Amino acid sequence: MKGFQSALCAAVSLMWVLILATTAFGADNFTGTWKLNLQMSQYNPGPPPRSLTSRVEGMGDTINFTFDGYDSNGAAIVPEELSIKLDGKDYPIADDPTRDTVAMKKIDDYTTEETNKKDGKVTTITRTVYAKDGKSRTATTTGTNVDGQKINNVAFFDRLR
Repeated sequence: MKGFQSALCAAVSLMWVLILATTAFGADNFTGTWKLNLQMSQYNPGPPPRSLTSRVEGMGDTINFTFDGYDSNGAAIVPEELSIKLDGKDYPIADDPTRDTVAMKKIDDYTTEETNKKDGKVTTITRTVYAKDGKSRTATTTGTNVDGQKINNVAFFDRLR
């Protein structure tokens, strides 16, 4: 009986290690510094930004984003910082003419979805898929911009670190 208890204890311990490792690995897929690869990206309508870098840090069920770069006219993008829970609930966004709220949810260990709203109406949805090798991510945005134009953007990012 003692051998059975030891084997059961070892199996339960191994199960918890695997669960914790899987959870940690899943969160780690999103984190890093990501640079927009303009050659592999498509912006419809354009124009795309001249450059964009995002830093992503995961902390439990919250993801912290920092964006910087240059817009299509070459003006510096004011570094934007955003902390969002991955619970699918709407959170207010201040000083953004394109949206009042944002909601993010984790679909799986490699996919997130962001829903932006203006005046309570969904304007864009961005689905971001992180490559299983950890080297890239692809963000597909669909919806309507502030000018009423249909958006279908595919932004490809390379992981810098």
